[in-house]
Amino acid sequence: MSRGERQPGELTTIKRANLIRRSDVHLGVPKVEIGNTIQQPRQGFTIEGRDKLYLIGFLVGAGVLLFLGRGMVQGSALATWGLTFAATTAAAVLLVSLYRVQIELQSSRRQLARKEAELSFALEVQQALFPRQLPDKNGLEFSAVCIPARGISGDYYDVIQFPDGRLIFAIADISGKGISAAILMANLQALLRTLAETGSPPAEVCSKLNHHLHQVTDDSKFATFFYAEWNNAERRLSYVNAGHNPPIVLGSLNGRQLAEGGFPLGMFPCSEFQTGEVMLKPGDMLALYSDGITEAASKRGEEFGEQRLRDEIEKHSDKPVGEIQAAILSAVREWAGDEPEDDMTLLMVRAVEAEEER
Repeated sequence: MSRGERQPGELTTIKRANLIRRSDVHLGVPKVEIGNTIQQPRQGFTIEGRDKLYLIGFLVGAGVLLFLGRGMVQGSALATWGLTFAATTAAAVLLVSLYRVQIELQSSRRQLARKEAELSFALEVQQALFPRQLPDKNGLEFSAVCIPARGISGDYYDVIQFPDGRLIFAIADISGKGISAAILMANLQALLRTLAETGSPPAEVCSKLNHHLHQVTDDSKFATFFYAEWNNAERRLSYVNAGHNPPIVLGSLNGRQLAEGGFPLGMFPCSEFQTGEVMLKPGDMLALYSDGITEAASKRGEEFGEQRLRDEIEKHSDKPVGEIQAAILSAVREWAGDEPEDDMTLLMVRAVEAEEER
């Protein structure tokens, strides 16, 4: 059954998809900056194992020949000639093999260098898509980070302040990882910014995004998405949750599930979306995250989980949002290790008094 033919009632579970530089920063205690990107180290290519196998094989063969002919060398010129020929041939074959391995190694290094250059360029392009500076006025303050699992990420977050006073923020998790997910993420980012600028309501923005993604992707691709529009004058947050993890909410709305919305983007061609609304008071906090945070697994296979994430936020709730973000990343690293298995994105939002109210 194709993606377009599936009936929403048949959907029982939806498996959600699978940048601070790390040259001088560890995941546990990141240097907190606006719009961070953490790049993971990449493994180099090696054929040392094959080199050793060739060398060991030839040396063992030569040793066997010498051992078998140890009593024949002095008594037989033919045996002496045979052993000399065999040793010379083995040495020649060894030299040719080592030369071929050296050529392959040089070629592999050039290919690796080219791929690393391409990946580095792709990462720079993706970094430019994330907001370089997050707004700290208009009643909300932010801190955000995206940590890709494979060099570049399929996760996405954005915060947009428009001249008319509207404030938009969003988070998305593209199915899959690597370059294919990153390309779809860039597509989503460009269209979202175009649609948001028109002033369309959240449900209409999500409907158009959904229709577009369904047209340009195959059956296996979709995006979970949370989109919100903030009205500071009324302190009202209007949102659509398209199959994404509901944000963790603290403060006057503690425990409230921001789940109104619909199915993930791109799954069905004509999905309808509902808009939810909440009123935020100063001090209220939202934690938007991708499942790379909560599904980070320990060595025993146990996931970090939503409850540990909530506990970590509550433990540091009196600190600035940037420090809360750092504490969460440190806790995830301690739980699951340095290398994430899935892209991890975290967007912290706290309601504050608008400047005119202070």
